[in-house]
Amino acid sequence: MVPIAPERRHTLHFLREIRSFSPVFLDTEVDMTRVMQHRAVARESGQPYSVLSYVLHVSSRVLVAHPEANAAIKGRLRPQIARYAAANAKVTLDKTMGGRRVVLSAVLPGLDSQGLLDIQKQLDHVKDMDPQKAPEFGGVRLLHRLPGPVGRALFRRTVRPLETRARFMGTFAVTSLGHRPVDGFHSVGGTTITLGVGRAADRPVVRGGQVDIAKVMRLSLAFDHRVIDGAEAADVLTDIKDGLETFDGGLGTDG
Repeated sequence: MVPIAPERRHTLHFLREIRSFSPVFLDTEVDMTRVMQHRAVARESGQPYSVLSYVLHVSSRVLVAHPEANAAIKGRLRPQIARYAAANAKVTLDKTMGGRRVVLSAVLPGLDSQGLLDIQKQLDHVKDMDPQKAPEFGGVRLLHRLPGPVGRALFRRTVRPLETRARFMGTFAVTSLGHRPVDGFHSVGGTTITLGVGRAADRPVVRGGQVDIAKVMRLSLAFDHRVIDGAEAADVLTDIKDGLETFDGGLGTDG
């Protein structure tokens, strides 16, 4: 038996903070044919896109169209809700710190007003950052150095205010495990809406009464029932599904 590694302290602080959430889980399947067509044309022109970029592109626009879901809650006796005009996406990252594999997150601000190319550039930037040196992860490194109780207090003071929560926690969260053979999963990312992105795999689909084989992706959504109800969450998930299945960024452009 050994003490928990300091590199995992930020995860413990986060999990303690989201204990008040009341999560409910939905999922659907998305026909990714249009996305894969756009992706193939872009790759031929020298611009690779990740599937995650498409999900962020579509979901950020859907979230600002559903301000009830692009929101955060605070308080128990006198709860207050903040609704945000822009969509800031919190994405999770698989990183190594101190020789230990950990999950970190980065917030990509204002994605609803950015094209696909700009979103991909932001993703590439955060994926390439060294968490042991990058200033963006200075707060995480500080939490690792502080004693547990002090770190928990600092984390709470940073993420709880509604005025600044979108900056540190995002207005929605996206976690992807689609690079591994994971079909679907559910996660609570500390925001009212959290999307879980599974792999896009060949599956049978029915089109015009005929059975075809297409790339189909499992997409899950967790929502905080304190903020919205199931009908609103179902609308959000449906709109994201429709946006991906009808994606038209203008083939070969940045979308």
